[in-house]
Amino acid sequence: MSAAHQSPADAAPSPGLRAGEAAVSAEPGSPPVVVRASIAQLAERARALAGRGERRILGITGAPGAGKSTLARHLVEALGPETAALVPMDGFHLSDTVLRALGRRDRKGAWDTFDADGYVHLIQRLRSRAEPVVYAPDFDRGIEESVGSALPVPRAIPLIITEGNYLLSDEGSWPRAAALLDETWYLATDDDLRRQRLVARHEEHGKPHDLAVAWTYGSDETNAEVVALGRSRADVVVTIQPA
Repeated sequence: MSAAHQSPADAAPSPGLRAGEAAVSAEPGSPPVVVRASIAQLAERARALAGRGERRILGITGAPGAGKSTLARHLVEALGPETAALVPMDGFHLSDTVLRALGRRDRKGAWDTFDADGYVHLIQRLRSRAEPVVYAPDFDRGIEESVGSALPVPRAIPLIITEGNYLLSDEGSWPRAAALLDETWYLATDDDLRRQRLVARHEEHGKPHDLAVAWTYGSDETNAEVVALGRSRADVVVTIQPA
């Protein structure tokens, strides 16, 4: 279960769930709720989370190519800029220069190729709401590098949606990040579809087909196996159904 910020009242059913399904796991360590819902239903669930008063942070995780960033963008668009802001974990990719120095460039995207402590610090700042605006980094897939201070997050926004592969990882500093999230969703997607998306994404950003396939079935697949280990720690396992 994510951040220990839920009271019994917080565990009431919320939109996007069938009758009888709890909004979050009732007890730490209990199995995640499994939800099959449309994006519109998931947006209503997120809206309910945002309407609980204090700032809330929703984490969306899942394997590479699962559609995390697409879902997160749809949620922010549905809720509007006064209600929700998107802060991607990918903004904390270590630079290619640093990865080469560490001998990890060929494993870019692995759990230890991010500034996890920097991400934790950002989420702490966002939780505290002490600053009028917090500037978060983004990731530019066109250049395959992070871009600092690219995303302004005003204090008034009640819901932060953050997405990334390792929000529920038990490696390194990642558990500290999970502890700061009010609710976590694990996005479950058909593996064949997920791999097709990854190959297409790599090709779109300049990799030749053979290299795109090799990266998808090599580094990306290794990362997917690590990410899957965190599925049982999610509050909700989400499968998207057509509207």
